[in-house]
Amino acid sequence: MASNRHLGRIISLQSLYEYEFRSKAGDATADIDHIVAKNILPYEKALGDTEFVYALSRGVVEKTEELDADLTPLAPEWPISTIAAIDRNILRIGLYELKHCSENVPPKVAINEAVELAKAFGSENSSKFINGVLGTAYKNLGFKDTDSSQNHESKPKAGASSSDQLPEESASEPKGK
Repeated sequence: MASNRHLGRIISLQSLYEYEFRSKAGDATADIDHIVAKNILPYEKALGDTEFVYALSRGVVEKTEELDADLTPLAPEWPISTIAAIDRNILRIGLYELKHCSENVPPKVAINEAVELAKAFGSENSSKFINGVLGTAYKNLGFKDTDSSQNHESKPKAGASSSDQLPEESASEPKGK
């Protein structure tokens, strides 16, 4: 069965949003795996690769402090706590994929997917903001602006934890750039 990564990212965004909301409200029962399992259930057949959603969601939760620290200088006029929760979680997903999954998810695909999430779930200007912040991260991380037909094998990076590795993504040019 083919994987639907875009749907997987939507489910991950929904799960991360719920997890953050419940955690900030003091809900000690908030558990990302339980939230993802509940949110995947209606879409399991259409989704195909459920492990992608779990790995992405767990990875973002595990690296939230690191991601927020990295995002802070990328949008200095917007403290991370003042960014809308949806946009904040889209930025975390996009930056996580850029930093920790670039061997399996081409960087431009990660940015494009984040922009598409922002268009669908953010405010009117969210997609431009997300594109700008992640575009700066792309440059700061040293990615070269070459074609995305590079070899993206699903081998772990040296020193990367298993949660840092998502299954391989097809290398296609981002839309809307």
